[in-house]
Amino acid sequence: MRKFHVVSPFEPSGDQPNAIKKLSEGFFRGDKYQTLKGVTGSGKTFTMAKIIEAVQRPTLIISHNKTLSAQLYREFKTFFPDNAVEYFVSYYDYYQPEAYVPARDLYIEKDASINKEIDKLRLAATYALMERRDVIIVATVSCIYGLGMPDLYKEMRIHVEKGNELDTHEIASRLISIQYERNDMILERGKFRIKGDTIEIFPPYMETDEAYKIELDFDQISRIKRFNAISGETIEELDELQLYPAKHFVVPRDQMASVTEKIQTELDSRLEELRSAGKILEAERLKTRTTYDLEMMKEMGYCSGIENYSGPISGRKRGDPPATLLHYFPDDFLCMIDEAHVSVPQIGAMYEGDRARKQNLIDFGFRLPSALDNRPLKIDEFTKKMNQVIFVTATPRPEEIKKSTQVVEQLIRPTGLLDPKIEVRPSEGQMQDIFKEVSARIKKGERSLILTLTKKMAEDLTDYLSELNLKVKYIHSEIDTFERVEILKSLRTGETDVLIGINLLREGIDLPEVSLIAILDADKIGFLRSTTSLIQIIGRAARNADGTVLMYADRMSDAMKEAIDETKRRRSIQEAYNKEHGIVPKTIKKAVEDILEHQKEDAEQEANIKLEALKNCTNLFVAKQRKKLLDLMKKEMSEAADRLDYEQAAVLRDQIIEIEKTYGK
Repeated sequence: MRKFHVVSPFEPSGDQPNAIKKLSEGFFRGDKYQTLKGVTGSGKTFTMAKIIEAVQRPTLIISHNKTLSAQLYREFKTFFPDNAVEYFVSYYDYYQPEAYVPARDLYIEKDASINKEIDKLRLAATYALMERRDVIIVATVSCIYGLGMPDLYKEMRIHVEKGNELDTHEIASRLISIQYERNDMILERGKFRIKGDTIEIFPPYMETDEAYKIELDFDQISRIKRFNAISGETIEELDELQLYPAKHFVVPRDQMASVTEKIQTELDSRLEELRSAGKILEAERLKTRTTYDLEMMKEMGYCSGIENYSGPISGRKRGDPPATLLHYFPDDFLCMIDEAHVSVPQIGAMYEGDRARKQNLIDFGFRLPSALDNRPLKIDEFTKKMNQVIFVTATPRPEEIKKSTQVVEQLIRPTGLLDPKIEVRPSEGQMQDIFKEVSARIKKGERSLILTLTKKMAEDLTDYLSELNLKVKYIHSEIDTFERVEILKSLRTGETDVLIGINLLREGIDLPEVSLIAILDADKIGFLRSTTSLIQIIGRAARNADGTVLMYADRMSDAMKEAIDETKRRRSIQEAYNKEHGIVPKTIKKAVEDILEHQKEDAEQEANIKLEALKNCTNLFVAKQRKKLLDLMKKEMSEAADRLDYEQAAVLRDQIIEIEKTYGK
């Protein structure tokens, strides 16, 4: 087995050696949960890589969004060039889930745009787990959603070995059964072609443009080649190969009869139930739709929306957890949850939202009850499936701390940079004070961030500073990710001196030029000014040697006190370390492209589709339904706040107020 080996010009420094040693020892000791509490800029990703190298186990790294996952994926690919580092996120560029709006009798068909490149990476992830142990997979919470059964996926692979007999008609039939398409003209991913005694197959999970060529001498395999599908150049000769399915949801032909029989039995039972309840329309609708799917499955081995039949296909009992990416890992794997204070609550929130939408489809005859089995894992199911977990975050929640057998701090930055200085100033006269402080930074070629509580305040402050001839820009919730990247780039290059917004936390990038952060209404109570939020905001100024945070407030809130005390504690430890080792902190120097070049590629659509579907499925004029919607929206708001997506939380807050004002509570 190939060993994990970190390739880096740097060696662990500061707190990193201690963190690597302690967490690795905890893993070998069998600790179920541990926490790496690392400050911004302390090199948590490098520490994670060295822990993987130490424990030598297949590893799953979970992050809370595609952008941060992509950054981690690129970093780990660099650290482990000789090992399998894969990427597993939702493959939809756009996704409108199937839904039904009873109040308008409107059925919304599933509409999705699948990113073929990401689909390839997902298949490459499961392929790597089947073939080797030196595997690191960076994933979002999509890893807890239903996927094809790993046993079936492995069972249906095709083994090809040099010297064996092979019938071209038989191999064509078997390839089609595992969802490959035949195209004798053009060889593309997920397709194969047959030319005389030569069979060319392009598996969709190959990372580069590589395909396989099988040459026959009469009915015997004489050569197996891996070649470049574009140039036709042979890369290597093989003695054997394994061909895995082109899709995760596959069913062996010999099992299809029993699967369709199960679905038919469930359909007959459900039709009787609907008819006895007087729901004739719903019964006919369900019969038509399901019968069509059954015919497609019998004929093609597949149908659109086959994942809705994953329960009968896998033979699971009603309510049993689905197979997910987690089930493809061996039992001894390591899981690292990055930004755990955000990712863990997000994992726990997925199940209920998914169920609410599907229940409507079942009630009105669009889906069988077994469609509920195509779902994300519940939090307790996720926990049960975990082997050993390391939570990675600068601000662990009490829940993570309580679970962990040890919380290992990583406070020392390899650069020697300290946590920023913090000053609390009165709200009165804050505009003039901000102008004076920002102007001082501009003279030194440095940048500033200003955080407000409301969009109106941000707009007013932008106008005020612009009239004073400062180069100011404002980020708000309606600006898409692509434009955000452009704004951040302008801040780093000096085209903009000041950036104002409600939430500047979620960009997931470094801004070393920022030496000043001003927090308005720092004493207000709420998710925008919680202890976790304030600590995360303060961390934004930790990339600059002169980093300073100004809190404008009329009193000292508990959250402010906790955040200030924690920052002072960290700073004192960092100062003592620097003094002992003769380190002089220096601002990080990074080219703009070092941080921003990949951001446009990773620009994700942030529309809250789940919430919109839920709203469409709820009659606002019915008090009971309205209360249910409002409760779910409040929960969604709280979850958004937990993952530091404060702009989304604020939007939900305004929507709740609007609904209550228009329709009542």
